[in-house]
Amino acid sequence: MLRTPTIPSDALSRATGAQVFLKLESLQATGAFKERGAANRLSLLSAAERARGVITMSAGNHAQAVARHANLLGIAATIVMPRFTPATKVTRTAAWGAEVVLHGETLSDASAHAHRLAENAGLVFVHPYNDVGVMAGQGTLALEMLADVPSLDAMIIPTGGGGMLAGCAIAARALRPDLKIYGVEVAAYSAFAQILRGDPVDVGGSTIAEGIAVREIGPLPLEVIRRNVTEVMVVEERLVEEAIALLAEGAKLVAEGAGAAGVAALLAFPERFAGRRVGIPVCGGNIDSRIFANVLLRNLLRDGRLLRLKLEIPDRPGVLADIAGRIGGIGGNIIDVSHHRLFAAPSVQSAELEVIAEARDAAHGAQIVAALEEQYVVHRL
Repeated sequence: MLRTPTIPSDALSRATGAQVFLKLESLQATGAFKERGAANRLSLLSAAERARGVITMSAGNHAQAVARHANLLGIAATIVMPRFTPATKVTRTAAWGAEVVLHGETLSDASAHAHRLAENAGLVFVHPYNDVGVMAGQGTLALEMLADVPSLDAMIIPTGGGGMLAGCAIAARALRPDLKIYGVEVAAYSAFAQILRGDPVDVGGSTIAEGIAVREIGPLPLEVIRRNVTEVMVVEERLVEEAIALLAEGAKLVAEGAGAAGVAALLAFPERFAGRRVGIPVCGGNIDSRIFANVLLRNLLRDGRLLRLKLEIPDRPGVLADIAGRIGGIGGNIIDVSHHRLFAAPSVQSAELEVIAEARDAAHGAQIVAALEEQYVVHRL
């Protein structure tokens, strides 16, 4: 397990108005903070428990951490993962020598199956968050962050089942009772926020932050969080995608959805953290390459740096050259063109053209559209 660095991020500080310090848990061998809890919990096993072997359920990062540290200790490990788990996490878990079982659509389905297997085979169940040994291991993250930046005003901790938030809250409160500690959940899985408000829990749906997409939170972390956490904030899916892109472009860091959730909270509530020294763990970097690429492209579209346009054009020679000239003449770059004559156009004398073009920024994109609108009907898609 690495003692990961905590670094200031000028790009994120300028983008959010806070003084941002990032703890790079994505540098752990398995790409996430879960190394801490797994290493601590497995080190507490008796010789008899090690001989029995361990089992857990996870959407990926806890799975890899348990698989790795079981391998290092010579303990047989079985990992139950939901079927939706990204392929990269499944492959990496199996590479550490664990037996991977894909079962169910949700983490709850995987959990029930893992408990059945544990009972039938006599395996030791290592819970990813509802376990004091795991929570204590995750809390070392906060100890290191405060050792690196003792003057922090606040920490923002991504929150799924609550193990990392609870462990960090206990550790941080011991050193800095005045420190503000925030959890952050995605809107589709905001169980802690709902419980703390006294609302019935209603979670579910798709999210890019599958690492914190937890239906059943831990009762042990919940009691710690009630006593020690300032607030559990909720962020929308779009902001998680924007945070992934901001970390990639601004901080030059690859983060998965759960790993970027803390930065998403800064984007969602900038006034709450303006001018304050805020510590955030980039708690995981295990994002599927295709999803990562799609997030970056979607963010370019939102920012106006990628234009997707539909033009109604006359079907005659030279029109495509004119359009290309207008876009290129002011520095735009055409990435893709799709020309429809037979069925999409309203008249046999016209055609429909779809163009994807790259601009420097939103203002430059607006100039490209204006240049095209001088001659054509343009719709932004």
